[in-house]
Parts: sequence; structure tokens; C-alpha cells
Amino acid sequence: MNWKTLLVIGLIAYGAYHTWHGRTVTHGPGVIAASDPMQKEINRALPIEKNGYQLTPLADFQAETRVLSSESYHLDRESDLASVDLALGWGRMSDEAILKNIQISQSGRFYFWRTDQFPIPREEIETHSANMHMIPANSGVEKALKSLRPGQLVNFSGYLVEARASDGWRWKSSLSRNDTGDGACELVYVKSLSVH
Repeated sequence: MNWKTLLVIGLIAYGAYHTWHGRTVTHGPGVIAASDPMQKEINRALPIEKNGYQLTPLADFQAETRVLSSESYHLDRESDLASVDLALGWGRMSDEAILKNIQISQSGRFYFWRTDQFPIPREEIETHSANMHMIPANSGVEKALKSLRPGQLVNFSGYLVEARASDGWRWKSSLSRNDTGDGACELVYVKSLSVH
């Protein structure tokens, strides 16, 4: 085989893998992640060093959510810490009967949704889904984050954090599920993660 044939075979295999990996997991109609994420204030916590950045825990955080979308990043500074963003839903935003009417995408560290006819009120869509920047605590968590597929039910715990660098760069988590737009994403240091 010449190099052109090998290249074509490699590209086909790469495309097939990504198509298979990106396929949505289905559960049928019904809420699969009923509870809101749980957040608890931290009075004092030691900073965490990660890849030359200092992470300050702002709150304990735990959630069981449905993966609505996953996006990998490699070229921005934030990818030093969080190479995976997850768009996540809970409550009725984890119900396939609702989600089939909502188009979901991610780009530029944001999560976007669109619908022609609201299956639930706008406010409920905005307060029961979020884009979260996921910082893995270890290689096992990192591998699990990178393998997540839309539709999977994921349970994770860790901290909402603020990241700082010595040159003054700063990236801070939202501490509310009710905000929208720039600055509304959660920055999560993920200590443990399981998929159901």
C-alpha cells in the first residue's frame, strides 16, 4: 500500500471513531437527573496547584446531570486547565421528550440552545442547564471526561474554583445556576466522576 491509501484509510477510521464516539445515549422519555446540583460554601480551603496555576476552592460542588453536549479545546489558554467543557442538564432538561425540541451546541467556551417552540419556559431551560469547564483532578478523571457522550448520566463532585496565574490571568467560576451569558459558566475542579 502506498502512503495515499494509508492516509485515506486512516481518515476513514478517524471519522468512523468520532461518529461512533459522538453518538447520543438514549433513555426514553422522562427525567433522568431530577435533583439540582448541590453547592456548599467553603469557609477555608487550601489552594490547589495545577499545571502552574493556583486554584482557590470557592464552594463544594456535586451534581448528577445529563450530558447535553461535550466540546474539547486545545488552543486557548484555558485548555491548560480544562480541555473539556460539558453542557449539562437536570430536571426537565434531562428529559428526552423535552430535549428533542431543543437544538444544543457549544463553541468558544459557550453553550448555545435554540428552539422553534418552547417545550418548557425559557427560564427553566436557563436555570436547569449550564456550560461547565471541567478541570480534572487526575488522569483517571481526565480520561473519563474525554470519553463522555451526549445522553449519558454523569455524577461528579469537587469544587467550584477560581484559577490564577502569576502574570495576573484569572478565571473564576459562577456561583449561581440562575445567571446567563459571559461569566455564567461553572469552573469545576472534578475530584471524582462516575457514568451511569
